[in-house]
Amino acid sequence: MRIVIGQGSCGIAAGAEKVRKALLSAGVDEAAVSIAGCIGMCWLEPIVDIYDDENKLTRLVRVSENDAEAVASFVKSGDRTLVEKLIVTDEDSEFLTKQTRIALRNCGIINPEQLEAYTAAGGYTALKKCLTELTPEQVIEIIKTSGLAGRGGAGFPTWFKWNAARQSAGEEKYLICNADEGDPGAFMDRAVIESDPHNLIEGMLIGAYAIGAKHAVVYVRAEYPLAIKRLKKAIAQATEKGIIGENIFGTEFSCDFTIKAGAGAFVCGEETALIESLEGHRGMPRLKPPFPAQSGFWRKPSNINNVETFANVAWIINNGGEAFAAMGTEGSKGTKVFAVTGKVKRSGLVEIPMGKTLRDVIFDIGGGMKTDKPFKAVQMGGPSGGCIPADLIDTVIDYKALGATGAIMGSGGMVVMDESTCMVGMAKFFLDFTAKESCGKCIHCRIGTKRMLEMLERITKGEGKEGDIELLEELCYSIKDGALCGLGQTAPNPVLTTIKYFRDEYEAHIKEKKCPAGECSDLIEYRIIADKCRGCTLCARNCPVNAISGTVKNPHVIDTDKCIKCGKCYQSCKFGAIVKE
Repeated sequence: MRIVIGQGSCGIAAGAEKVRKALLSAGVDEAAVSIAGCIGMCWLEPIVDIYDDENKLTRLVRVSENDAEAVASFVKSGDRTLVEKLIVTDEDSEFLTKQTRIALRNCGIINPEQLEAYTAAGGYTALKKCLTELTPEQVIEIIKTSGLAGRGGAGFPTWFKWNAARQSAGEEKYLICNADEGDPGAFMDRAVIESDPHNLIEGMLIGAYAIGAKHAVVYVRAEYPLAIKRLKKAIAQATEKGIIGENIFGTEFSCDFTIKAGAGAFVCGEETALIESLEGHRGMPRLKPPFPAQSGFWRKPSNINNVETFANVAWIINNGGEAFAAMGTEGSKGTKVFAVTGKVKRSGLVEIPMGKTLRDVIFDIGGGMKTDKPFKAVQMGGPSGGCIPADLIDTVIDYKALGATGAIMGSGGMVVMDESTCMVGMAKFFLDFTAKESCGKCIHCRIGTKRMLEMLERITKGEGKEGDIELLEELCYSIKDGALCGLGQTAPNPVLTTIKYFRDEYEAHIKEKKCPAGECSDLIEYRIIADKCRGCTLCARNCPVNAISGTVKNPHVIDTDKCIKCGKCYQSCKFGAIVKE
């Protein structure tokens, strides 16, 4: 039997490496054990995939060190009853079977640290085809036919950017990958690099060939140490085999690779700010035009795409642009990867064809709410996106339809919320992020986001005033109109969409000094109902500040002056005696 242990960041954090060591200690042959990246089923980690001699898969989930003996016995005997409680359910398996995987096709399946594993899966055949059978113009034409748009958020046609860089004068050109994934809750690019680094390299080499670049650069955030480690190893392997370097596959095409570990500034998601950072300057956007295709890295013609965009390229070359264009909608072709997080049962990586609905992802693939509270909203596009309410759950996932709601596709973050989420608080959370991440170059963004954040902080503390909503809207549009780059232009989106769809919550905070979701600590109070209190003392024992007093078997009382409103008493009470008002 062959054993594959998922060791993306999520798997390792859940204990996958400890499981691997425990299996070896239990007598499993080390030669039979290998690793893979993230399969996307993050809520089930650690995951151990076992293939028998006929390559039939048995997937074990939530495996712990204590399960090592049982797993080792199963490997030796083939008796599935030994691991029955660990075998993934048919219901959870639907998470993958209902997806269409292109960018993620190898993730969680092949060993990301072995070049041979990638080539066995058809790796580098697309690159060889491009270099030996196709001209750069023909490569660009295939990408044009595919309809591939940039997956970093803007959705700009990939072929157009490649063609613009190709046509720019100059011998020295640069192909840059933006792997500075900054959205809270987003981890698509990290997972691709950790799980399938050679796929990124192949896509970038094809792009470099298409635009005429001899230098490829990956700008990745330093907070991704595993991704950087595996990418460095993949680059070394490809260089050793002659896939990177001089005269690749015996052709006249040469290209080298460099990795730049960035400090993790959200503004560096904007391509000219990223270029400034690459050059050793503070990450601040440049005025455009000129665009990077004419004057980019070191003022040379440059092309920038994100990880997911490049992850589609080899598949498109091998399968044809028409095959990719056959998926999706008229204006949004192919598939899109989402990082689904929040109050959903099955959180993880999802890749679906454009044209599916939010309901398909959240309820059909994601399994719906993991709490007993109803679905309330989903934040799309991270801090630059917007909140889409429950009554728009059947919105089609494409650039135009999502844009019509006031949200954006973004890089693929999808944060699911239930009725316990305060939408004013959610807007404040994202605005706090963008205000801190503003580079400060524009007055509108630097000062405007700060003033908006101050207003939201007042409102969530019960200090809101009449006219605050209207002033917030006015500030939003002023910032959108006056900001230089995409950060400032989109920073107001979470505020605008929450006001648009949840205005009643803003009004309740301002007029009634109440938080309908019961989440804003300054606007809630915990109280014990004497008739329901059994005097079990559980709430008092869980209170971190000793704000609850009383004797055993007698009603207890909360000292509101001491109470820090952490909610631990409310969560621990088994008799419904504590209410949140």
